[in-house]
Amino acid sequence: MSKEITYKYPWVNGLLKSAGLILAALYLLNCFTPLRMHYDMIRYFGIEECIVKGCPPDSAAAQDYLPYGYTGLLIILAKLGILKSFTIVFINCIYLLAGLYMIKKIFAASLRPFVFFILVLLNWTIMKFTVHPLSEIQFFFFSTASLYFFYKHTKHRKFISLVFAFVFAGLAFLTRTIGVALVPALLLGLCWEHKEGLTNIVRRNKLLVIIILLLVAGVFIFSKQLGLNHYTGVRSEQFKGNLTMLDILGWHFKEWTEIILNVPFNRIENYLGHAALILFIVLGIAFFGWFVYALLRNNKMPFFIKIYLLAYCAIIFYWPFYDPRFWVPIIPMGIAVLLQTPVEFKKITKLIRPPLFFVYVVLGFFALGYLTYTSFNKKTFSKTQASGVYRNEYETFFYGKPLSDTATQRDDFVIHLLKEYN
Repeated sequence: MSKEITYKYPWVNGLLKSAGLILAALYLLNCFTPLRMHYDMIRYFGIEECIVKGCPPDSAAAQDYLPYGYTGLLIILAKLGILKSFTIVFINCIYLLAGLYMIKKIFAASLRPFVFFILVLLNWTIMKFTVHPLSEIQFFFFSTASLYFFYKHTKHRKFISLVFAFVFAGLAFLTRTIGVALVPALLLGLCWEHKEGLTNIVRRNKLLVIIILLLVAGVFIFSKQLGLNHYTGVRSEQFKGNLTMLDILGWHFKEWTEIILNVPFNRIENYLGHAALILFIVLGIAFFGWFVYALLRNNKMPFFIKIYLLAYCAIIFYWPFYDPRFWVPIIPMGIAVLLQTPVEFKKITKLIRPPLFFVYVVLGFFALGYLTYTSFNKKTFSKTQASGVYRNEYETFFYGKPLSDTATQRDDFVIHLLKEYN
């Protein structure tokens, strides 16, 4: 077993450990947040209620194409009588910490665990979507578990680890369709690891091969039920307008800057205007190029993880929508990659890393502090959650009526969700 990398001075390790524990405690404190509304969150709960309580076949929930994996969790919690905001965020925290532990085990020989742990927990997208009832953190856990068990299989050659790798890959796919990125990673990784005796393996494990082929066939046969038909047509629908491929690439490079600088784009746009867009796209190209170079140059990194990360990135860069949320499931592993600098870049990174780390950490602590503040301040929470879109509903739930004189409408289904699941 490889030993974890630690710092020379014990007090540094102690300080990092204390900081990590404080951050973990703040995450757990945010389990007491009110139910955080989001457009897709409302859809998930609509599907859950449709399945549990029934709904008209022509309703929006009955015809929604979202994958069923996350809805499955909501249904289980509802059946147990514990579908509440606290439970959902607590489960997300468990998912997140378990996933980080598995990444730490994979990269134990080349990763300082508490530096990695702190940087992940300080990322604004990670903290934001840990406290939201959305599928990102569940997908992160399932996809990471799949890669972790495949890693164990490469080390110990145990068949049960391989089975778990494919089971978790299936759960990841059912949670988010981009789980398909695990398919080339696992299959090519299997071929790579067993390239010398692949024929014999197929002969010895005919049942597993048949199951895999049936699962692949099932994806195509039940593509409509799995919601895949929507994803195959959405790109062409988007391009019917004025959207171009350059627009899409610009969005996703901008997302990379938001993640690496640890600040939402609109916060900087308020000060720099249109110049912020150019700056974020240019920096995003540089950050993504740095990531890909570090990924490909790292000979210690397992081949199948490289394939997964590249496949995931390729799919997102093809996806014609903008949202930093798309990158949440690979941010922890991306941070692990970026912490392992190629030798030829060490002089440059010695200059760049200190100010970048300082900005990242300061903004991260500010974001987590503000997130925690809003979790316990109802007035501020109502005005700021989802940019104030659901202010009237929150204030009606908290105070019996909207506090704004300009309130003209409210969504009764949102108020119902707050009364039922907050």
